[in-house]
Amino acid sequence: MPSNEQRREAAKRKLERQLERRAERAKKRKQLTIAGSVLGLVVVVGAVAVVFALTRGSDEPETTASETPSGDTLIADGRAEPLPETVDCAYPASAQPASKENTPPRTDGIPTSEEALSYSMATSQGNIGLTLNNPQSPCTVNSFVSLANQGYFDGTSCHRMTTGAGLQVLQCGDPAGTGMGGPGYQFADEFPADQYAEGDPAAGEPISYPRGTIAMANAGPGTNGSQFFLVYGDSTLPPAYTVFGTIDETGLETLDKVAAGGVEGGASDGKPALPVDITSMVSDF
Repeated sequence: MPSNEQRREAAKRKLERQLERRAERAKKRKQLTIAGSVLGLVVVVGAVAVVFALTRGSDEPETTASETPSGDTLIADGRAEPLPETVDCAYPASAQPASKENTPPRTDGIPTSEEALSYSMATSQGNIGLTLNNPQSPCTVNSFVSLANQGYFDGTSCHRMTTGAGLQVLQCGDPAGTGMGGPGYQFADEFPADQYAEGDPAAGEPISYPRGTIAMANAGPGTNGSQFFLVYGDSTLPPAYTVFGTIDETGLETLDKVAAGGVEGGASDGKPALPVDITSMVSDF
């Protein structure tokens, strides 16, 4: 058991880290305010685009994020405090029925202390190795593993790729292939969204989702389903997309090949020109 002195020192270090982050955010907000006086019109147009993208009903990451500067380093820092040894998760039915038959995952006593889980996603363009971070986002990992073990992702295609300077991701997990499909249930956001207090203005500030990140796509708060995106180039997004793992080097090579092929029609956002069909998603253990 830690002594009172050790607990006080730990609390002091945590407070110092929080104060440093707040100071950094305040500095960046000031810089953004100054920039906004010069680029007001651009900000207004960007804000309208953000509202449209987050309320249009598809499980997709914000496509205008490349226009906003990088913010907090929260993802790199990890959770401020570890979760309890087990958590309970909720997977209520979503408005849309399941795009592919599946059984929702269990909800009670989900462990948070298991070692990292590894899955191999075999695709028509090469293998993509995934390491799932259970202690960071246990309810998300619990759902992903449940779907993977049921073969939910097998025979599906990665339907969307973005190649902008600030948003470079390949999106998968929709059996319908339209960006609107899901498992018939939804669940709450986890890391990093749950690190912010309700009403915290910093929750809207963009942060970096670094190359090699796996995160959930959504259509707004609490609407996670089966769609996820693989970050092949450092991307900037609001901290509203749950991070639940990383991609191995072989997987990044596969993603780089797909990215080099571009998007159909030469656009910066759309279906990848090189089809990425998931043939299997299996555990490495």
